[in-house]
Parts: sequence; C-alpha cells; structure tokens
Amino acid sequence: MTSWEIERLRSRIAEAAAGRQFILQGGDCAEVFDECRPDILTSKLKILLQMSLVLTDGVKCPIIRVGRFAGQYAKPRSNPTETRNGVTLPSYFGDLINSAAFTPAARQPDPERLVAAYQHAALTLNFIRALVEGGFADLHHPEYWDLNFLGKSGLSAEARENYHRRVAFVANAIELMEILTGQQMDQLTHSEFYTSHEGLSLAYETALTRRVPRRPGWYNLGCHLPWIGERTRAVDGAHVEYFRGIRNPVGVKIGPDITTSELLRLLDVLDANREPGDLVLIARLGAKQVRARLPELITAVAESGHKPAWMCDPMHGNTVSTRSGRKTRHVDAILSEVLDSIDLHLSAGSWLAGVHCELTAESVTECVGGASGVQESDLDTAYQTLCDPRLNYEQAMEVAFAIAKRFEGRNPRPPNGHRPTT
Repeated sequence: MTSWEIERLRSRIAEAAAGRQFILQGGDCAEVFDECRPDILTSKLKILLQMSLVLTDGVKCPIIRVGRFAGQYAKPRSNPTETRNGVTLPSYFGDLINSAAFTPAARQPDPERLVAAYQHAALTLNFIRALVEGGFADLHHPEYWDLNFLGKSGLSAEARENYHRRVAFVANAIELMEILTGQQMDQLTHSEFYTSHEGLSLAYETALTRRVPRRPGWYNLGCHLPWIGERTRAVDGAHVEYFRGIRNPVGVKIGPDITTSELLRLLDVLDANREPGDLVLIARLGAKQVRARLPELITAVAESGHKPAWMCDPMHGNTVSTRSGRKTRHVDAILSEVLDSIDLHLSAGSWLAGVHCELTAESVTECVGGASGVQESDLDTAYQTLCDPRLNYEQAMEVAFAIAKRFEGRNPRPPNGHRPTT
C-alpha cells in the first residue's frame, strides 16, 4: 500500500458518510494461500465489478470498491479447540496462523506463516493492480466483465436482462459525456480498488505499520481499510488501542449486544479528532433485531456529533446451524437486514453508506435460498468455505439488484449531498 492511496480512501469514505458515495465491500470470509491464482483472483474482481455496476445505476452515485482480499488470512473462532471422533486439536485460525487439515502438525501455529501471508498478499495485490491498470476494470467495456456462467446461472431471465440493460446504460452515458466534453473520462472510467481485512493478529499488523516521508502519523501499509471484529472491539482492549493510533480509515463491527454508551465510547476513542473518513461503523445486527436496535444507534451517533460512515454487514448476524451442525445463512434474512437498514437510515435522515458481504464468484452451496435455489439438502454439494458460509455468484448479484432497486426512484441522498442530523 501507499499512504496516498490510504488518504484517497479516507476522502472517499468521508464522501460516503455525507451521502455522496456508496461502499461495496466484499470477498472471502477467509483467504487461503492455495487460492492465490490468476483465475480465482480474476473471478473475485469480476464479481465486485458486476455488483458495483448494478449499484452505480441504482444508487446513482460513485461506488467505492473494497475487496476482502490481499490479507484476509486470519479468523477469530468461537472455540480455541475442535474435537472430531474423540480427538481434540487447536481450531483453524486461518492460514496466517495454522493449516485447516485436521492433524496435530497442521494445527500447530507456525510463525513462518506470517511471512507467507505477506508474500501471498503482495502477489494478490500486484495481480489486481496489473488487471486494473491494464484496463480490465475500464467502464468503457463493462461487457467484458461477464463471468462465463452468467447465461447459465440460476439468475432469472429478467435479472439477466436487467443486468445487460444497466451495462448498456452506463456505457452509453460515458460515451455521451465524452462526446459533450470532448475529453476521455479516464477518472470516471477506471475503477479504483482498495483492500481490507480484519486486523486480528496485532503481531502481523504492527509489523506492517510505518511512518512515511512528508506525512504525519502512522500508516498500516498492509491494507487500506483494516477493521476490528465484534470479538475484539473492547474499548480498553489492545486492538482498539492499536487502531486508534493509525491514519488508515478503520472499520469496527458492532453487534446487537452493543449499548449506546459503549458505541459512543468507541467513537470517542477511534474518532477522537472527528476527522471525516476516519471511521466506518459496520452494523451486524441480524434480520430479527435490526429494526429494534439500529434506530437508537443512529440517533445516538448523530446526537454525538460524530459522522462515521454507516455500513451494513447482513451476513454475520444471520448465521444459523442446520440439524446436522452445518453453518449456513438464509438469503431472505440477508436481504431483509440490508433492505431494512436502508429504510431505517432514510427514515432517520441518515444514509447507509455501504454493504459488507462475504461472497465468492464460485458456484458454492453455502447459503440457502436466493436465485440459485440452494436448499439445506444441497449444502454438501459444494460447501467449500473453511470458516463462514459465503454468497455464491447468483446470490451476490441478487443482493446487488435488491439494493439498487430499493434505492431507485427514492432520491435517497439528502439535498446538496449533505446528510442531515436526526
């Protein structure tokens, strides 16, 4: 990473908090070293591009694309150990720490993995940059972004037609602007990409933290947008202490058990200088609790004078287990939480600045329902995740279409692009 990229993202997040941009953050729940391959990385980029194109047309503002890649190698686990057939071993904490294979050697934490994670993250980032700089993400040619199975997917004919209509609309709009201005719209047509991961291992994060010439403060140069998880957001904890000292914009996950006083204390520590773009609040409340909890949190934050960018993580609050013990998520619950969040923010005079999803471009069967028609009985067909269930391609596109449709025609952005306080 470079400090100017991080500062650029800060400025864009400030715009999102004010209602003038929208953040799409997505990718794997946990990256694995073995998937640092061109075909897989290209597919990750394509799904985010396709989703962002749909959102651009529906939300009617620039989309900030943030990938959960190039560093998402560590995962918190509910239990430190795992037992199979009477054998108990350390849990798999992500490729940054140990290996997923259920053997004593594989589950032994290995510090050499910290170096391997950095190497794989650098390879991933360099490949993504090469694709973007080479014109892969050029909005002049969004038709090239189609994944091979778009026409074969479970998406309805209406959804496919809707996508192609949006592609044509964006391409034609760019062509019209270039004709009217007589200039190439390079700044608009080349998509910026940023990286994010949960800053779980402070040993790894601090090793990548630097001062840079001609800029004050410290930068985590391991990613653009690190975030603090629900398990590590204690105000007096080590993670909050570290994150309050870096210049990167910082995300923090907040679950349904957080109180307004806890949230305000977090804001005062992580956003002490109240700088625009400093903080992203990623609400993961669950479909059953979002209407009860989100309005009071929005009101408390607005009255405090802090202006974070609000995002919705509709995944983690909706994780359930099947009768067989398999973790899954229901697409209906995911859609319900994100769409309710949009409505609740608009009702409060606020702005939902983004969505944060665990997803993949692969045809996995990890989440139930949605366009691909996955049932509980189908989960074992292609359940590939090593941690949490992800949306597959069709389900991710369905979420993007639903968000775009909810925003369409509602003129959600406040007058003059400024978010009013409640």
